[in-house]
Amino acid sequence: MMELHYALWQNIPFACIILPLASAAFTSVMKPRLARWWAMAVLTIVTVLSGVISAQYLLGAESYVFPMGHYYAPIGNEIRAGALEALTALFFSIIMLLSLMGGMKKLDEHIDGNKQNLYYVILLLLTAALMAQVYTNDLFTSYVFLEIMTLAACALIAIRKRGRTLVAATRYMIMNLIGSGLFLLGIVILYDLTGHLLMESIRGQVAQIAATGEYAQPLTVVIALFVIGLAIKSALFPFHTWVPDAYGYSTPTSQAVLSSLVSKGYIFLLVKIMYRVIGVDVIAATGIDDVLFVFAIAGMIMGSLSALRQNDVRRMIAFSSVAQIGYIYLGMAMGTEAGMMAAMFHLFSHAVCKSMLFLAAGGLADASGNSKLFRDLRGAGYRSPIAGVAFTIGALSMVGFPFLGGFVSKLNLALAGIALSPVKASIVLVTLAISTMFNTMYFLRTVITLYRKPLDGASYPVEKGQRGFCFNAALVLLALINITLGIFSQTVVNMITAGLGMFG
Repeated sequence: MMELHYALWQNIPFACIILPLASAAFTSVMKPRLARWWAMAVLTIVTVLSGVISAQYLLGAESYVFPMGHYYAPIGNEIRAGALEALTALFFSIIMLLSLMGGMKKLDEHIDGNKQNLYYVILLLLTAALMAQVYTNDLFTSYVFLEIMTLAACALIAIRKRGRTLVAATRYMIMNLIGSGLFLLGIVILYDLTGHLLMESIRGQVAQIAATGEYAQPLTVVIALFVIGLAIKSALFPFHTWVPDAYGYSTPTSQAVLSSLVSKGYIFLLVKIMYRVIGVDVIAATGIDDVLFVFAIAGMIMGSLSALRQNDVRRMIAFSSVAQIGYIYLGMAMGTEAGMMAAMFHLFSHAVCKSMLFLAAGGLADASGNSKLFRDLRGAGYRSPIAGVAFTIGALSMVGFPFLGGFVSKLNLALAGIALSPVKASIVLVTLAISTMFNTMYFLRTVITLYRKPLDGASYPVEKGQRGFCFNAALVLLALINITLGIFSQTVVNMITAGLGMFG
């Protein structure tokens, strides 16, 4: 086969995977302080590289396949890059970097000093796994890095070594291993049906199977295994029971990373499978879209109801994530390009918001005697002003306030829903209205609490809510990204639409 020549920027996807992966090995033998700044430097480089490749696609670059070691299909492993992959990698790397910045000061309190370098090893491995999930064109490679993500995420929870975190890590591991097992079983059956592991090669064989009707039942089983496995791992209702403890009792950086990135990595892999492995039309023919639609609607309502009943701000944000995951799956279940575009935009918007909300909630709790209960958070917005403003912006975005990312998400979902059949359109619009009403009730209740007069006799040291420059800078940058998503949403929408066009 003729040798292809690649521009320098086309090596960026490989660099974004191998740089944090190789750096993790060096970080394991570093002293904690050096490991911290080494990890920050690596994440900054990955973010800059992701920005460079995203700029190339804004300028009109085409998608391309990069054969690893120059061994071409069907023998070799491949990386595939396009507009959507570049944009996703950029968001993932920015949020990883800002999550580390925002929770850095609390690591000294939550993790033994001689083990802090291991925490940075975990973050770098997780970054490499996320980048690999975004760029790989090989289904089994996706599974390998999916397992790395699972183990790294479990370590993020357990590293705090408290009773609740160990229980949460165990529950997380059990549920996610079930999801991994189902996903692997789907790969085994699909390989038996097609004889391929590269995504585009599988797609051609699946199209032939679907056209002939042969092996229709095994193919339906494969699709169900992929969807259920990744739904469990991404906490779609009713597979969400591990979420409150996993998100609620880990370190601030772990909370931000788990809620904003890990679940989104699994969802992005499912999107790739829908478009590049199976085909959206084949999935629609099985009726699995309709099952996802029901679970998404249920998740939007039940997650919001559960959040409404919480008295702990961390658990409230965690249950809110269950509802927001339902929003993403709702767009995916519509089976239309508009629905998928809305789902991807909400994936980005929610990732930015949840990182900011968890980091801000940690600062507000510190300013309230380390309590996360609403009664103790009264007045916390004055004691930790930047955290209070950041939480307010995140809350308003989740509610759907204009000029913020969450508003554009809900608007796009509503517009995509209107194009469906009258019954589905009515269900989508009514559910969006009910869920938004619940969002308003629990988020604005929290915001009002932050600026209410403290209880009589309550006294909290103001300095406890101040975590330093990195914490404040992370919150300010996350807030600016959220506002940018709201005001300049069309640029992101156009890039998502172009990326989906390249995806298949």
